Amino acid sequence: MRLIIGGFIGVVLTLASTVNAAPAQAEADNIKLFLAQVLGPMQYARNYKNPQELNRTAAWLMEQMRLFSIPCQYQNFNLNQKQYRNVVCHLNAGHSDKVVLGAHYDVEGESRGINHNASGVAGVVEAAHVLSQHKNSLKHNVEFVFYTLGSAPYLNSEHMGSIRHAKSLVNAAEPVKAVYIFDQIGFYDHAAVQQYPIGLKWLYPEHANFVAVVSNMASREIAAQYCQNMQALDQLDCERFSLPVLNVFADSDHLSYWKYNLPAVLITDTGAYRNTNQYRPEVEIQRLDYKKMAAVINGVVNSISQ
Repeated sequence: MRLIIGGFIGVVLTLASTVNAAPAQAEADNIKLFLAQVLGPMQYARNYKNPQELNRTAAWLMEQMRLFSIPCQYQNFNLNQKQYRNVVCHLNAGHSDKVVLGAHYDVEGESRGINHNASGVAGVVEAAHVLSQHKNSLKHNVEFVFYTLGSAPYLNSEHMGSIRHAKSLVNAAEPVKAVYIFDQIGFYDHAAVQQYPIGLKWLYPEHANFVAVVSNMASREIAAQYCQNMQALDQLDCERFSLPVLNVFADSDHLSYWKYNLPAVLITDTGAYRNTNQYRPEVEIQRLDYKKMAAVINGVVNSISQ
């Protein structure tokens, strides 16, 4: 069955395991499907100049989450006489606290945003798909958030969608155990050489075949637990970057939560330190590794489930 929503196709996953038992792990084929849906036909870029295209993406996200029985709402706001919206979705497991998993769905300029950040958005959707199937065993409620205005020219400004969401959590005074941000999670290559800022290459692997988790002092235990889960899964190496000592990942939505003293980590393939072709779609789409993206998601699913 297919549902047409604003030019996007929402696909109902008819998986046998959905009916009987929760799948143990994320599925590469599901991630590939969700990423294709996020990209869509792209008549217009998903950037701040085209709210109508952002709204089509938001509508698809809301409908896809509904198919997992996860209700969503729009967090609307106006900027420069245009309306923008976060998509905020709630998996209520009957607890008093929550964990947040988010990714921004807008792009910079005319980019298709294949890895930056359709990969992150598809990762959040697949995590929601897995977690929704065993919500009764979860130790926390889970809030899935898809942010708008996470890219230039509003990056690191008060207008970011993640800033607005973080502020709403503080205003609601709800206990937040952890915030996980997916931003560029698609590229892994053991044969490629990982790039670093000056001085860091002696501390981290030469190969570009690991996922990075970025934390500050308040979230270092969350990062440690995530890497422990990745090690236990034995599907992909995990490296920790502790800030502000190593302030090399200063351009993503985790900073919005740090601003309000909420414990947040960034999970990433290191972005531009690894992907020098992020605006060449024919290169980006070929380099995506869906199995290792599934491993990244598995680490978060296990962390949230504990």
